[in-house]
Amino acid sequence: MSHNVRGALLALIAMGIFATHDVVVKTLGEHYSAVQIVFFAALLSFPIVSVILLNDGKEANLRPRHPWWVSFRMVLTVITGVTAFYAFSVLPLAQVYVILFSSPLLVTILAIPILGERVGFHRWAAVVAGLIGVIIVMRPGQAPLSAGHLAALVAAVCGAAASVIVRKIGAEERSVVLLLYPMIGNFVGMGLALPFVYKPMPIEHLGLLGVIAVFGLTASFLVILAYRSGEAAIVAPMQYSQILWATGYGYVLFKERLDLPTAIGAGVIIASGLYIVFRESRKGISANRPVTQTRVRPETVTAPRSSILQRVLPLRRGVGE
Repeated sequence: MSHNVRGALLALIAMGIFATHDVVVKTLGEHYSAVQIVFFAALLSFPIVSVILLNDGKEANLRPRHPWWVSFRMVLTVITGVTAFYAFSVLPLAQVYVILFSSPLLVTILAIPILGERVGFHRWAAVVAGLIGVIIVMRPGQAPLSAGHLAALVAAVCGAAASVIVRKIGAEERSVVLLLYPMIGNFVGMGLALPFVYKPMPIEHLGLLGVIAVFGLTASFLVILAYRSGEAAIVAPMQYSQILWATGYGYVLFKERLDLPTAIGAGVIIASGLYIVFRESRKGISANRPVTQTRVRPETVTAPRSSILQRVLPLRRGVGE
């Protein structure tokens, strides 16, 4: 088995686990506020992440070298998590994924002012086409736009911005800072809001929250192995397999059907994202490769950015090869 095939297969498995993670989020979202789900998911993720951080043997304090960028990213990550969890709770799974798939388009745009990336006509055309795909999915004027649609779009925008910020400061900031601050932000921010939305949880639902934490980190770990085994241009497009998982899970578990506008919009957005990845992978096209380096998923409390985890996990380059 070639390295690229192995990387693609690992990424596909990771996307399946992420999709299952999102099914559990949707199931709990039928009973509890997204604020409560994020808070307890953050709380249950702390022990796992703490063990990971023990492997970061660099001697340094937790003071950020870029405090404003780190704080801004922390706020963006908190917003991404709660809005994405809310969207999964109230919208069909496939619709949420399709809107989140616009994140690479937004990364391309935001990389211009933040990273100084130069975007030519071909990538701009792909971005415009992809945004048209988002409009097709959301169908303004033809179907009521709900708070769930707005939440999914906010999650895509904030997740893209957080990814670009990591690309800007990641080489200089300590991994523990980039990993820990969003978790603290989620814990504190959601904790302050929790008294207004809290509902008692039976033990089985607390167990599902633990499943969310474990699945999110497990899938992120597999994404690391995928990128270490295969080329980014091969691994990155595997994120779009989530639409298949969403369609299947939605139909079997929630009686959801993939309607025609969502299918058409998904095709347009996916084609645009794949074209951007293709353009970035060509030599001399991109100085920063912001899309192929965003590591697939918008960052949330249960799915921290894989490139940061990669820097603290004790994995040799050959692992998974």
